[in-house]
Amino acid sequence: MPTDIKKVVLAYSGGLDTSIILKWLQTTYGCEVVTFTADLGQGDELSPARKKAEMMGVKQIFVEDLREEFVRDFVFPMFRANALYEGVYLLGTSIARPLIAKRQIEIAKLTGADAVAHGATGKGNDQVRFELTYYALNPDIKVIAPWR
Repeated sequence: MPTDIKKVVLAYSGGLDTSIILKWLQTTYGCEVVTFTADLGQGDELSPARKKAEMMGVKQIFVEDLREEFVRDFVFPMFRANALYEGVYLLGTSIARPLIAKRQIEIAKLTGADAVAHGATGKGNDQVRFELTYYALNPDIKVIAPWR
């Protein structure tokens, strides 16, 4: 594992996978973890994320309302493009990944983090959506993807 990572911004939902990743980052890298939870309209699912991050010793916790930007810059264009998976399903989750990744890069710059992390598995395309956005916005950022 690289030892030059001092601070990482984790896309954090507060669920089991990202909570395990948070602890894994702290122990494996010995780095400070900054969590970022995007409010995209999940409602009550947001408050446990902050509490869990606090219980795990996270000092910098970002929970931000991105609903307006999400609808304006991602959902409406998706509707205009008639973007449906298999012609049936809306792409709400997948279209959110680039916005979450964009804000992670902004938070990394703001906090002086030298890496970003996500909890996407290698099974789907979420890891691609996160990582292409990371590298498009900051080609030099280090990316930690534990489940890959």
